[in-house]
Amino acid sequence: MVATIEASAPMPSEESSRGSRFIGALQKLKPAITFPLYEKQELKNEILLKLAKMDFNYSQNVYKKELHDLFRWKNELDFMSKLPYVRDRLVEGYFWSMAFHFQPQRSYARIAVAKSMLMLTIMDDTYDNYATLEEADLFTEILERFILNLYEDYEVEAAKQGKLFAVPFAKEAVKQIAIAYNRHTQWFMGGQMPTYEKYIVNTVVTSCIYVFLTVGIPGIQSASQEAIEWLMSEPNKALIASTRVCRHADDIGSDDRESKDGNMPTAVDCYAKEYGVSKEKTVDKFNELFEEAWKDFNTEWSTEISTTSKDMMEQLLNYARAAEVNYKNGRDGYTNPQNYLAAQIAAIFVDPIAI
Repeated sequence: MVATIEASAPMPSEESSRGSRFIGALQKLKPAITFPLYEKQELKNEILLKLAKMDFNYSQNVYKKELHDLFRWKNELDFMSKLPYVRDRLVEGYFWSMAFHFQPQRSYARIAVAKSMLMLTIMDDTYDNYATLEEADLFTEILERFILNLYEDYEVEAAKQGKLFAVPFAKEAVKQIAIAYNRHTQWFMGGQMPTYEKYIVNTVVTSCIYVFLTVGIPGIQSASQEAIEWLMSEPNKALIASTRVCRHADDIGSDDRESKDGNMPTAVDCYAKEYGVSKEKTVDKFNELFEEAWKDFNTEWSTEISTTSKDMMEQLLNYARAAEVNYKNGRDGYTNPQNYLAAQIAAIFVDPIAI
């Protein structure tokens, strides 16, 4: 019913490709835009409008309950007191997970992605910021505890839902991302700056996409072994394009944070050094590559989508959309949500729509 109202409501005046992508980025953010527009129409259906608002508020209550459970889980594991340097971004991680799986019935998948997002933030921030043996040992201990906890539950749920085929893929995804993060650390902290091509290939894994798309499978009724095998096929051009939408935007938005006041080389430095261009020209190039990645994904969407790949393709699309919301225009919304995501988070998780 919400979709019916969205189809009936006129679109906002800014109809650029980037603007329309942003509006489509989070399915549950659409009603906050379309309801006021639909209410102004003379021929609106009052009953349909009321039911659609009730549907939105019901979904919001589901999300609030899941967030409550996630906070309790995080507090029990007590990550933040042991690793105070880690960005505490549980709500923002859940915001990403909701972009992947907005449907109320996909609760398991949403929660699994949010937990993984926190785990990967811990990995990323540890590799980026600390390298002493003592801190590395503490990190390893906490990480192993988390993975054991997560994948014990994962295997139980996978067996219950007839999705045991996904377990080895999910475990391998976590293993590979740890290897990729370590490779990145050796390059940049060890002073062994790679070629930009080597860097960008490694980011297909550090994009976290394999973890995100495998960890939620037990909660997706339509997921099949054929679909996950399609996802893992190489080269998967749709997956690569989706990750590069995120990577090119993220590398611009996170450059200041990752450079540590100019003391640590970044992806921008890597490209600028290899091609002998300024930082400003590198940023311009990354913006160009960002748009090219969207074009590549749209091409794959129109030519490669099938019954087998449809659900995975939709998640790849939503990953790219969420990345644009978080990192568009050189911003780092995940690191600085109070500046860039507060309104969107409040609209989805806090403010009900008046009926």
